[in-house]
This record gives sequence, C-alpha cells and structure tokens, in this order.
Amino acid sequence: MVVDVGSEAPDFTLKDYNKQPVTLSSFRGSSGVLLVFFPFAFSGICRGELCQLRDEFDVYDGVQVLGVSVDTPYALKAWALQESYQFPLLSDFWPHGAVASSYGVFNSASGMAVRGTFLVDVGGVVRFAEVRSPGEARDQGGWKQAVASLRA
Repeated sequence: MVVDVGSEAPDFTLKDYNKQPVTLSSFRGSSGVLLVFFPFAFSGICRGELCQLRDEFDVYDGVQVLGVSVDTPYALKAWALQESYQFPLLSDFWPHGAVASSYGVFNSASGMAVRGTFLVDVGGVVRFAEVRSPGEARDQGGWKQAVASLRA
C-alpha cells in the first residue's frame, strides 16, 4: 500500500553511491525531502526524468532531493558521474527493495521500484505522493507545485 499524503514518512537509512549512510529523519527540522524512486540506472525513462531534475534543479532549492533505486552503489555511482547528477542516489539493494516496499512502490515480481515520488516536509510528513508504472514517465509539474507549496 502506497504511503498516504498526511502520514508520517517511513524512516530509513540507505547508502549513497559513495557507500555513505543517508538517513531520512536527519533532514527533519532543516529541510524538506523529495524522494524519487526509479526502476533502474541507465534506463531510458529514468535517465530522462533524472536529467530533467538535474537541469531544473534550481526549482528544488531548499529541498533535499534523493533518488532511490534497487541498483548497487557501484552502478549508481557510475551513472551519477556519467550524468553529472548533483543529488544523492541511494541504493535500496539489500535487503532488496525494503525501503521501496515501506513506501508501497516495490514490484516484487520484477524486483524493482516503480516510479514513486514523495515530498516529505521538515516535520517528516508526506505532503505529496505520486506513483506511475515502470513504463510511464512522470510529469514533474506536480512535484514543482508541491515544493512551491512547502515554501508558501
């Protein structure tokens, strides 16, 4: 079941592509967080979505962006360096898809996260949630509106 808007965001600690731990609750009180779950590094739609996020990064000023997939940290690092992503990519590799599962965006049949986007406010509450099928690209307009509403 997908995490509902208005509920507390499930906390987690995952390693980034430099194998450094990142804990969601560490941002409480200081920054909102945009969680962008994606199926796999180096895939076409994922590349398009994350490159758009990279290219329009100033829209997300004041919000920590975190990309999350079931890829290994090694694959995520290679991809982040290739694409010059300026936000962390986190590995939900082991236990496989545990964080994606806690947000209701893990497809156990294919072993990957589906396209889930969650905006968490400074208090740890989910303020925006969107889920798309693996082959369906997301319209980032909704993300931008949700981020703007956090500033209002």
